[in-house]
Amino acid sequence: MSLSAAVLLVLLFLAAAYAVVLYNGLVRLKHGVSKAWSNIDVLLRQRHEELPKLVETCKQYMQHERSTLEQVVKARNAVAAARDQGDVGALGKAETGLRAGLGQLFALAENYPELRANESFRHLQQRISGLESGIADRRELYNESVNLNNVRVEQFPDALLARAFGFHEAPLLQFSEADKADVDLKPLFG
Repeated sequence: MSLSAAVLLVLLFLAAAYAVVLYNGLVRLKHGVSKAWSNIDVLLRQRHEELPKLVETCKQYMQHERSTLEQVVKARNAVAAARDQGDVGALGKAETGLRAGLGQLFALAENYPELRANESFRHLQQRISGLESGIADRRELYNESVNLNNVRVEQFPDALLARAFGFHEAPLLQFSEADKADVDLKPLFG
């Protein structure tokens, strides 16, 4: 075997090894996005199961606030539908509606001292608030995983392998501008 043939074989081996390293990195990022989504999904499911209990507890005390309770139930169903379909864009919009409804519900609860004193209500309120914090934390981790994936899928030379093997960008989980804005609670207490 000549020296030039040996050098060519070494270069081919190094190119193949580099391609394998790039491919494995893309696979790891793709699965990181899936794992981050699964972590959000777990909390969304838990909250989905807790919300009917909260609404039922509130119904016993808040006879005149039916529209707020219906808004929370409708938003809960929209979140569940988006989650089941894996539609990250629709989930962001549905989450905005649910967060607004829960904010209004908890603010209205201030007008019902018996409800606020109810142990079940307090427990559910704390549980849902904890789940909301967990969802926010996991959303941040999901978006970071998506960002890492998307950068690698677009970067050269990773983009060549990504296109060849069907790796795609993933959507960020974003909430609407209304969800990011400060909530005006004055009308609820006026």
